Amino acid sequence: MKLALDPQMFYATHSVLELPDVVARMGYSWMELSPKADFIPFFGHPRADDATVAKLRKRAADAGVGIASVLPVQRWSGPGEEERQAAVRAWKRAIRMTVDLGVDTMNSEFNGRPEAAEFAESQFLRSMDELIPLFEREGLKLALEPHPDDFIEDGHAAVNLVRGLNRDWISFLYCTPHTFHQGNDATGVISHAGEKVTHVHLADTLDHTASNGLRYIVNPPGSPARVHQHAEIGRGEVDFDEVFAALAPVGFDGVVSSCVFGWEEQAAEISVRQREKATALIERYFGAGTLGGS
Repeated sequence: MKLALDPQMFYATHSVLELPDVVARMGYSWMELSPKADFIPFFGHPRADDATVAKLRKRAADAGVGIASVLPVQRWSGPGEEERQAAVRAWKRAIRMTVDLGVDTMNSEFNGRPEAAEFAESQFLRSMDELIPLFEREGLKLALEPHPDDFIEDGHAAVNLVRGLNRDWISFLYCTPHTFHQGNDATGVISHAGEKVTHVHLADTLDHTASNGLRYIVNPPGSPARVHQHAEIGRGEVDFDEVFAALAPVGFDGVVSSCVFGWEEQAAEISVRQREKATALIERYFGAGTLGGS
């Protein structure tokens, strides 16, 4: 099993080439590369050339940090055909960069508008038709997660779509801060996914459905905003014992990534505490010596 840090809270103060040293200082052996303006930005074509990719690979090796996964977020499910084509073009470059980094895993979101779910799914499948041959040629794995405000948000429905793609290298990512948008059924979703669960994002959040949906005040009333946090474990209401108790019986042996956002002034302290809390959970449910180095 790999315990990784998504160093997003350091993005504003560090270039992509500085991240491996940051991750190493936080005590992690693995890093997850989420969307970053000077590497692969949200909804944009990658900004790194081959020379930068080669430098990043060397920096990571020198720091003793492995890159567990590369996480692009692109509009491969629309909302329109031009956006989809641009997303596929960006994905192709991101795949090349991932291979050149020596990384074998990518993860992402379904994306696409929930109010036009049928159309978004058709756009997503069209993109997959174009990208699957490239993934297979390069020998890459892909983990997909349902995200709040995607065309597919429910955990069980997302597992079913992953299975429907019918590729053994396409798997499911369980994101703990999205627990209450996925149906608040960690045990059920993880058990349903079974061997398809290969990646877990660790962060806490409050239950937006509590108190008759009045936990948050969102204006105007009836706003479709999907409110959630990516907070430090213990600052919200996710039952992490339930999550890890469900992961153990399905034989989970993938990537666990700390992905706390929004507390940049405490980035270092939180990253260290997340590592300690995650390690304790892993050892409690999987045993000591489960974690692997880079």
